[in-house]
Amino acid sequence: MTALVCNELSLGYDKVLAIRDLSAEIKEGSLTAIVGPNGAGKSTLLRGISGELSPMSGQITRTNARAADIAYLPQQTEIDRSFPITVLDFVAMGFWHSVGPFGAIGRKHTQRLMDAIDAVDLRGFEDRAISALSGGQMQRVLFARLLLQDAKLVLLDEPFTAIDAKTTADLMALVKAWQGEGRTVIAVLHDHDMVRTHFPETLMVARDLVSHGKTADVMTSENLFAARRMCEACDHPPAACDHKIPNAA
Repeated sequence: MTALVCNELSLGYDKVLAIRDLSAEIKEGSLTAIVGPNGAGKSTLLRGISGELSPMSGQITRTNARAADIAYLPQQTEIDRSFPITVLDFVAMGFWHSVGPFGAIGRKHTQRLMDAIDAVDLRGFEDRAISALSGGQMQRVLFARLLLQDAKLVLLDEPFTAIDAKTTADLMALVKAWQGEGRTVIAVLHDHDMVRTHFPETLMVARDLVSHGKTADVMTSENLFAARRMCEACDHPPAACDHKIPNAA
């Protein structure tokens, strides 16, 4: 069964495309990496899959996945860590879909909240402000919030960037546990060794689709070279990749 289908999907901003005419199917329960050069449209594609960004053309079909069934982890740079909130309150935001913005957190929720904090090895940090955390600790907090969302489709945007090796190993174990529970996990990644070691499926983009399938078949030197050339062609000159959509909003 497929978790989602992209059919001639185009995504972008201000009528200029970042992803162009992409068609691909992601299997339910799969562990898929999205790779490509800088500027390839990887994060844009993830935002489109999450529903945060509407297609300029084409469509995304999510099988049996409502908004509440999708958990999205953004890049840390998108989190305002100056906001005065504790680790406990930040992680509790993972209950938003189940209790709403004004709902009360009961005893059952409290136990799940503490279990999530334990799962990412942050017991004792509950009352610490997120502004006082290291990069690795903050990433653990973000994963704890994802645990509470209990989503069928988990989307991760560069989840292992700029964190230490132990944190990476611990969080990768959570990712594999999610897949073991039958969840579909899609992650934007830059570390090709990690992709080859841990992700059975890979989707390579360079604004256009380069290759999609088994990681060993996709992560070839020929495909990586082609992806770089495709992005360079779009950058010089930029007009080569404008491909504006008629009547796009």
